[in-house]
Amino acid sequence: MRFVFRALSFLCLCLAVIVATIDSIESVSISQVAVTPLATTWAETSPATLVGAQSLVEAYAGKPVWQIISAWLLPQPAFAVLLLLALLLWMIGYRKPSPAGRFAA
Repeated sequence: MRFVFRALSFLCLCLAVIVATIDSIESVSISQVAVTPLATTWAETSPATLVGAQSLVEAYAGKPVWQIISAWLLPQPAFAVLLLLALLLWMIGYRKPSPAGRFAA
């Protein structure tokens, strides 16, 4: 199970690097800082999943939860949200090494 969390963490980290690279290229091309919000990135790459996520959250958690998510999380920079998600998944999949070594009981 730890492997799954670590793999998802690596995937989120890769996506964060890709989004940050795209933002930096856009910033250089327009000569001002351009940070793409998560909602824009998500809607451009896969608009059907954004609508699907909205319907899932509204069905299982309620409409106020989606309003909080859309008001707070979706305007944040996409690379920051993905980096935070990667960190959380890595922390879930982390296991502290045994102080006695590999063959300790």
